[in-house]
Amino acid sequence: MKNNLFYKIFATYIIIILLSVVVIGFQTTRQIKARLLEQIETDLTTYAGMIDLAYTRGDIKNKLDQLAKIADARITVIDATGTVLIDSEAKVSEMDNHLNRTEIQEARIKGKGASKRYSHTLQIDTLYVALPIREGSDIKGYIRLARPLLEVRNSIRQFNWIIFQSILLLGALSFIIAFIFSARLVSPIQEMEQFTQKLRDGEISGTLLIDSSDEVGRLARNINFMMTELREKVQFANEEKGKLEAAFASMTDAVLVLDSQGRIEALNKSFKSIFGVRRRNILGRTPLEAFRNIELQNALEDYKETGKPVSREISLGAVNGSILDVNISSIQGLPKGEEKTMIVFHDVTQLKKLEKMRVDFVANVSHEIKTPLTAILGFIETLQDGAIEEEETARKFLQTIGKHAERLNRLVDDLLELSDIELGETRLFFESVSVSGILESVLSMIEPKASNKALTIEKDMPDDLSPIIADRDKLNQILLNVLDNAVKFTPESESISIAAFDDSEGYVVVEIKDTGIGIPKDEIPRLGERFYRVDKTRSRELGGTGLGLSIVKHLMIAHNGKIEIASQLGIGTTVSLYFPVYKGEDTG
Repeated sequence: MKNNLFYKIFATYIIIILLSVVVIGFQTTRQIKARLLEQIETDLTTYAGMIDLAYTRGDIKNKLDQLAKIADARITVIDATGTVLIDSEAKVSEMDNHLNRTEIQEARIKGKGASKRYSHTLQIDTLYVALPIREGSDIKGYIRLARPLLEVRNSIRQFNWIIFQSILLLGALSFIIAFIFSARLVSPIQEMEQFTQKLRDGEISGTLLIDSSDEVGRLARNINFMMTELREKVQFANEEKGKLEAAFASMTDAVLVLDSQGRIEALNKSFKSIFGVRRRNILGRTPLEAFRNIELQNALEDYKETGKPVSREISLGAVNGSILDVNISSIQGLPKGEEKTMIVFHDVTQLKKLEKMRVDFVANVSHEIKTPLTAILGFIETLQDGAIEEEETARKFLQTIGKHAERLNRLVDDLLELSDIELGETRLFFESVSVSGILESVLSMIEPKASNKALTIEKDMPDDLSPIIADRDKLNQILLNVLDNAVKFTPESESISIAAFDDSEGYVVVEIKDTGIGIPKDEIPRLGERFYRVDKTRSRELGGTGLGLSIVKHLMIAHNGKIEIASQLGIGTTVSLYFPVYKGEDTG
């Protein structure tokens, strides 16, 4: 590009100079040739007139050679009929009739004739001039002088040679001048071209240093001014872009951006983490192609029809069991034809679960409290209606009232304890504890219940089991709750097995396995929720409050451990308790 402009300007100057020289040379050559022809014609006319006046035919014939030499021309005398009488260079007998020659006819009519013809003999143009020989008003013949135009040809050749030399000299000078001028003209343009190329490549730095007051200088100053403006705008745009990208990336909500064609153009990190999709798998596709979700597509259609923001709560199949609050709106400030749409997905699954848990909790607490209260109030009314007079009946009623009151007390105690654990208000005294010793203590309390149901308890406790770090009382409560559940839900004459071992991750694992009724697979994730029971009727009959596993779960978290439950209907349940191994540090 740089060289092209230079060569175009340079070649233009050279062509103009050469054309000027050629045109001037051509016109000058024509003028010289015309002037020479005019001069020769005048000379020949003068000589012809002098010969006609001064000499008779006989004198001309006698002095023919001398006259031809003086006139520097071929002399021919022709009679009125066109017959050649005298010729200084050819035999008269061999010459044809000249009456119809152009110069003769012109001389007969106009009194003077001139003609230029190519001579095949001399291979050069020859100029013929003829004058009539008169006697009175009658034409008796013609005298014609002819001169080869060697002088013209030689003069033209000489002039052309001079022109050629001039062209060479002028061409050399013009080349140098045009080169310097073109270089000076193109140099700032090349500099601007390089500068703008850097801009195109993203290098926005520096200024143009062109010291000129002409149009090029003004153009350079305009470019510098635009560069300053552009630099400020780019800096501002980059700052805003950085803010937007930071906000876009840090948003916990999933965000999709659609282009004017309704195809996915961009997405943030939260979208990839929530939906578990790869960017390249959905970019360039429509939401319907990417998610196959009719609810989302309907929301998009409503947005397109109204042009107003749309908010919907949908469930996407791509996310198992997830409920999403979807907001669709346009991105403001874009030019017409480049409209973009933003879709924000807010995951409200946990919120919905918490809401359901709250509703279930209120319902369960109400039910758990109402049942014993109803029974207590009913028996009290019965006693007030006269049953208190019957000693045996009154004693049974009071025992039942006491039983339900104890149940209410246990329920309140469990709720308070669970609340304290969740709020971190329960003080735990961690120390090195032997799991085997605590298990022996707990089994001594459980064995009577197990014996009543003829249950077999099997133990597998290695002698070298690592001590754990735990609160002794709370560990006792954890194991008691889990074993108590195992005894409650294991049919008579079945078995319960207890095993403990060190795993490879720094935990001591206590596995309590029963051969009870088992738990449905879809119910297992809900174990540990307050008041949740798989078999509500049977659980209440067995005296449970529905808070035992919830307390165990929160106590395990407080011990930096975990609980895992595996179960199969009709086969049994295995509860695995993971306690961190004691490593000898000061536990405080």
